[in-house]
Amino acid sequence: MASIFTKIISGEIPSYKVHENEKFFAFLDISPLKAGHTLVVPKVEIDYIFDLPNDLLNEILVFSKEVARKIEAVIECERIGVSVIGLEVPHAHVHLIPMNSVSDMNFAKPKLELDSDYMADLAEKIRQA
Repeated sequence: MASIFTKIISGEIPSYKVHENEKFFAFLDISPLKAGHTLVVPKVEIDYIFDLPNDLLNEILVFSKEVARKIEAVIECERIGVSVIGLEVPHAHVHLIPMNSVSDMNFAKPKLELDSDYMADLAEKIRQA
């Protein structure tokens, strides 16, 4: 059965896409810790990030760097934090989170509820950055 991320990549489930190439897809997290919180996923459905072939593991970091630079151009922040947890969806993914303090990366904190128009506008700004 396809993961929710595979369904997002294929367009079965709508998303706020911010960047894409032939191997990776990046979209805004719909339950973000901070505005601009983005997920980067490989298009190939592999559960655990360390099961990715070495070339794909290297490339996901380079792709994530491109996406992080786009986020930084739109969201005022000190840095883009990177997290790989991998328990919530059985599809390897990287969290890119705008941060000004370590507490911005605390996944135990309540998630934001952002308006869909705001999310669509934010995704467009990041895409264009």
